[in-house]
Amino acid sequence: MQRRDFLLTSAALAAGTMWPASRAMAAFNPSPADGWRTFEVTHRVEVLEPNGATRVWLPLPSMQEQDWIRPMGNLWQGNAGSAHVLNDRDRGVDMLFAEWDAGEKPVLEVTSRVATRDRAIDLAHAGRATPLSASAQRRYTRATELLPTDGIVRENALEITRQAKTDQDKARAIYEWVVDNTARNPKTRGCGRGDIRFMLETGDLSGKCADLNSLYVGLARAAGLPARDVYGIRVADSRFGYKSLGKSGDISKAQHCRAEVWLSGHGWVPVDPADVRKVMLEEPPGGRSLTDDMVADARKRLFGSWEMNWLAYNTAHDLPLPGSHNVTLPFLMYPQAETADGMVDSLDASSFSYRITSKEITAA
Repeated sequence: MQRRDFLLTSAALAAGTMWPASRAMAAFNPSPADGWRTFEVTHRVEVLEPNGATRVWLPLPSMQEQDWIRPMGNLWQGNAGSAHVLNDRDRGVDMLFAEWDAGEKPVLEVTSRVATRDRAIDLAHAGRATPLSASAQRRYTRATELLPTDGIVRENALEITRQAKTDQDKARAIYEWVVDNTARNPKTRGCGRGDIRFMLETGDLSGKCADLNSLYVGLARAAGLPARDVYGIRVADSRFGYKSLGKSGDISKAQHCRAEVWLSGHGWVPVDPADVRKVMLEEPPGGRSLTDDMVADARKRLFGSWEMNWLAYNTAHDLPLPGSHNVTLPFLMYPQAETADGMVDSLDASSFSYRITSKEITAA
């Protein structure tokens, strides 16, 4: 459904408000000449089987990085009794939280604008990256319920990095190990859960991006490297020839988690071993080997660079959901809803309907 159609068919919905990320971001004018692209992403959600009071949480673009992503604001409309932005700076997440009274059929639409630019780190030459603060160092090396750093996770991390002499060597050794030893499982629901202890203890190293890239993050933290998952969604087709690594138009099922590792002199370094495995499985004609030229190219490219046809929402892992009945999410990458019956399955379209669309905004 196009935005103009939504406005015509939902005339009773209340008007919303624009929240720019900051005054500086609101004034930012992204230039294609400098490599910037601007995207408009719209979430439209309906809770089809409400019971009692209903609550909805939608992820908003939360990451503001000077060189590669800049949120430009969010606009909402719908019939919610109340709606406001919640910020959790410690976990690095913004979300729109909306509530409805019993008897209402919840409908909500949120449109976000964000500017992105491809990023690549020159790992051969150290730069002058600002050192990671002590609090950030603790945050991105600490264990969480789904990202433990002891036991079998630490044992594997130490073995993988046993011959590594530098932090960069450790980061690359873990990346190569994840690429070599995991597999993308197309039957995994959504993006997976990221329970890395279970993966290692069972020996089942298959899954999707939230499994494979969380495995990278957990192993990196266990090896003493600050690392984090970055949760987001693909917003455009790939310009580098990868049919499997892009999505435009209807992006309702294009959620994708990436990872970053902190290296002194370079700052946050982008990695994505999960997408190497996605190329192997899905890039036509499918079933490519690790020695395939396209796989080898992706493997080289995805340690140190990201094509930014992708919107980064947040870095929140093991997230207590504010305003819920004591719910903790593995991550906030999908729309979430709760009724008197409990949390609604965000992957079950029969009870929770949503459509996410993207379009690129070209310069006038």
